[in-house]
Amino acid sequence: MPHEAISVFDIFKIGVGPSSSHTLGPWRAAQLFLQSLEQQQQLLQVQSLKVLLYGSLAKTGRGHGTDIAVLMGLSGEDPVTCDVELINEKVQRIRTTKKLLLQGRHAIDFDPANDIDFLFTESLPYHPNALTFMITLHNGDQLASTYYSVGGGFVQQENEKKAAATAVQLPFPIDTADDLLHWCRKTGLSISEVVMENEHSWRPEEATRKGVLQIWQVMKECMYRGCHSQGMLPGGLQVKRRAADLNKKLLQGRSYEDYDSWLKAIRAGGNNFKYILDWVSCFALAINEENASFGRVVTAPTNGAAGVIPAVLHYFVVFCDGHNDDRILQFMLTASEIGSIFKKGATISAAMGGCQAEIGVSSAMAAAALTEVLGGSQRQTMMAAEIAMEHHLGLTCDPIGGLVQIPCIERNTMGAIKAITASQLALQSTPDFAKVSLDTVIRTMWDTAIDMSHKYKETAEGGLAVHIPLSLPEC
Repeated sequence: MPHEAISVFDIFKIGVGPSSSHTLGPWRAAQLFLQSLEQQQQLLQVQSLKVLLYGSLAKTGRGHGTDIAVLMGLSGEDPVTCDVELINEKVQRIRTTKKLLLQGRHAIDFDPANDIDFLFTESLPYHPNALTFMITLHNGDQLASTYYSVGGGFVQQENEKKAAATAVQLPFPIDTADDLLHWCRKTGLSISEVVMENEHSWRPEEATRKGVLQIWQVMKECMYRGCHSQGMLPGGLQVKRRAADLNKKLLQGRSYEDYDSWLKAIRAGGNNFKYILDWVSCFALAINEENASFGRVVTAPTNGAAGVIPAVLHYFVVFCDGHNDDRILQFMLTASEIGSIFKKGATISAAMGGCQAEIGVSSAMAAAALTEVLGGSQRQTMMAAEIAMEHHLGLTCDPIGGLVQIPCIERNTMGAIKAITASQLALQSTPDFAKVSLDTVIRTMWDTAIDMSHKYKETAEGGLAVHIPLSLPEC
């Protein structure tokens, strides 16, 4: 089987909430579609356009902002650089004028209410997250392109070969945890050092370092913003934001004026167990409340699970003297490799595997990363990832109202705490006596995903989603 090369920047992507598979993925699919039209010199020949959303994208698409993401992508906006404060205004303009400016320069008639079709009862066989762009050109020709959002912001076009993904030849090809352990043993390198050597195949070390620290900067900004934003989350559930109130309560009047002085104010409160536990929850809540508000976040490895890794890394920075660029780089590289192995051996898509594929994977990534930066061996690091996932097996995805809010936001706090616990267990254990390997738990996760009812795979057709009576407006 050909090796799939996945970079740290494939796992960690800067984007817009609330969902990597339902928002960022469709956004990227729209961009790819426009690129293909440009390459074929057909963009300016488009007369009309229709978008078809299938499966999970249809069932929870409105709650996840799939239609909004598609409109932004087709308009030529980029999720990394767009002004998130202007998204609603731009989308509303399209809905009101019924005009769409493809790639920001070619105007066509487009009514989102009629031209984005939510096909609730139809699903394509390759993946439940599918969307098709159908166009009619001025000469009467009709063309269609189908894309699959396969989790974590990864997008595949129908019948697309994976040549691009396998073109890079890595010095240490890794598809499984056993592969990773083999290279660690053969070279004596830590997991993060192996990952860095592989990253050299794409770019110089300094570029990787700069890029990873920029990813961390976006995470920090998102967390800080979330800890200082109040009000109700959008979408109709009337969920109150909690991170800002918790932040204020925990600080007990201690003053600060920016991120660095905020850290000092947090540290000044001490380090008892309850205090630290509350802060880890606050960090995770802040990220995912921003995510639910169409804020700028980082897939880690998904948007729905975006709070786990930043919360655990921030715990390390604040309470474990980890405020060091080298340690932060080490943490992120280790986490990315664990996420990559899960993607290759199972899935990071809740529409394929339930929430075990999102919160479970992010918790395993965070547990491994924390273990390495705290001095754990390579085997203890992988043991931590296994422990974290083992205790997320079978976790379903049942978003109320199709929104990434309940139970999604609180689940990030649970995933973060489990990651820290898993790390501590691994650090106090001898891997020689472990009964379950990381590869075994990944295989088990995939088996569980296959056996899981489709109702519990991001459809809002089972679990909490059907037991909480709601009367939601159209989102």
